[in-house]
Amino acid sequence: MATRHQRSLARVMVAPSVALLLLWMIVPLAMTLWFSFQRYNLLMPGMEEFTGLENYRYFLTDPGFWISLRNTLVLVGGVLAITILGGIALAVLIDQPIFGQGWVRILMIAPFFVMPTVSALVWKNMFMNPVNGFLGQIARFFGLQPVDWFAQYPLLSIIIIVAWQWLPFATLILLTALQSLDGEQMEAAEMDGAGPVSRFVYLTLPHMSRAITVVVLIQTIFLLSVFAEILVTTNGGPGYQTTTLTYLVYTQALLQFDVGTASAGGIIAVILANIVAIFLMRMIGKTLS
Repeated sequence: MATRHQRSLARVMVAPSVALLLLWMIVPLAMTLWFSFQRYNLLMPGMEEFTGLENYRYFLTDPGFWISLRNTLVLVGGVLAITILGGIALAVLIDQPIFGQGWVRILMIAPFFVMPTVSALVWKNMFMNPVNGFLGQIARFFGLQPVDWFAQYPLLSIIIIVAWQWLPFATLILLTALQSLDGEQMEAAEMDGAGPVSRFVYLTLPHMSRAITVVVLIQTIFLLSVFAEILVTTNGGPGYQTTTLTYLVYTQALLQFDVGTASAGGIIAVILANIVAIFLMRMIGKTLS
């Protein structure tokens, strides 16, 4: 048992790091909050003034706001669906005794270490390009018209690129959970006459539920801030078809130089992200309880 003196000493030793972490978080947030109440445009120096909630009203009434919010939710939901379903399938496949299992696992995780900008460029120029891309070549081989992915299905293209990057992460987490499954339970179920589908539905999936919940939480936090893939491939277009909340804030700040409105958009994005995080944390709490 630690004495009161030892606990007090531990708090004193931890205090500097906690204070630094709070400053690291609070100072940028406080500055963003301050600018969100100001008319602050880099193209109009010297005309800064307090505007109250005007920036928030302007951002929320922007024609692209609700479209970008919808695109953000579709992007997050689409990537989660692909990575969860694909991760479960790949985890079950890799868990089987196959030749070169170690090398397969190493190759599986490789896309996760590719920088988002590089990944987007590879997909844009080497896979989805309708003239020289790999998918276009396959379409012409079968006598089909190549698909101009970023013109015809821009948001789907972004979802595919991001899902390709995050699929290895989901696979590894789910594979770890799958390997902790008690083999005796599976053998007992097989001896009782349960088929592969029944064993998967009633034993494997419930055992992986906690891992699935963790994957959903971690990926959602990062997917809400997807930016590089959109910038490199579509620039938020055509129109607003691939504009997310993150990209909309970027256009306000660095394309229109409107720091005030961009700050208001950033605060709104933080609030929405926290709402999602609270919902997911409650869902995880119920899963782990």
